[in-house]
Amino acid sequence: MAVLLATTNAQSKGDTIIVELAKTSRVVFTINDRSDLEILKHYDFNDLFKDLIAKLENDTTAISKIDSTEVVAESTEEVWNHSRDDEDDNDDEDDKWDYRYNGRTTQSFNFDFGTNNFLSDGKFPDNSDEIYAVRPWGSWYVGLSSIQRTRVAKKFFLEWGLGLNWYNFKFQDDNVLIQKDDAGTAFVPDTREVDFKKSKLTVSYVNASLIPVVDFSDYSRKSRVWDDHGNSFRIGLGPYIGYRVWSYSKQVYEEDGEKQKDKNSDNFYLNNFRYGARLQLGYRSTDLFFNYDMNELFVEGKGPSLNAFSFGIIF
Repeated sequence: MAVLLATTNAQSKGDTIIVELAKTSRVVFTINDRSDLEILKHYDFNDLFKDLIAKLENDTTAISKIDSTEVVAESTEEVWNHSRDDEDDNDDEDDKWDYRYNGRTTQSFNFDFGTNNFLSDGKFPDNSDEIYAVRPWGSWYVGLSSIQRTRVAKKFFLEWGLGLNWYNFKFQDDNVLIQKDDAGTAFVPDTREVDFKKSKLTVSYVNASLIPVVDFSDYSRKSRVWDDHGNSFRIGLGPYIGYRVWSYSKQVYEEDGEKQKDKNSDNFYLNNFRYGARLQLGYRSTDLFFNYDMNELFVEGKGPSLNAFSFGIIF
């Protein structure tokens, strides 16, 4: 069982914490600046101890280095400060790098929330008053992903992961009807005498991404709202690929005072695969994304020529 002792080092005007381990082993933390506590929160102490034990087991000279210590007496406690050789002092930053960063991969869950739309030959469909033009408000894009973040260099990462995401294209006209036949998919007005409330097309994908990221902070894990990592900025750009797992159209209307919903699950000649580029921008705990599908939403010749895109915030 570990025994934790706290004392104050009068010589360094800092706080010292001693953790007693086993019979003759102890770990000493001497903190002269309490801002270091934020850094300590991000240490992986399990990996740190594993590395130390492995080095001690494989290097018989390592234990002798511990004899080079100086004793500082304070009250009834003894505080042991490890005295390092000059060359060890020069490598202090490298050691900290090894224990905190080198080869480390962290995992997190990302929630993307934003809006989506599509372009036809680089223009919005509503510019030419197409019936399939969508509303930005209500056309929500949602994504859930498990992201692994691997440090490649000091400020360079690879963020790779797998997840699910949904396009929701809510049409500007509430009476849009999606029809499919052998010739392809067509968007036409629904001429029924009812009070239309909403019409939309929803497409969901399993998605994989690989985003190289440059992060100017000094932390392996991406900043969250509750973190205080200073004025850190990060930017990433990389590819993604998705496979369509479900798609359906939905109309909502009132008929004879009753609310009705017509839902039609179909592939509508949508491309089974989507691929594109993703841009991520982050500052402190806020991250934004922009996705652009490089291939068209529908199979060529079976629907309108549309490239989907989405943008929003990452939680």
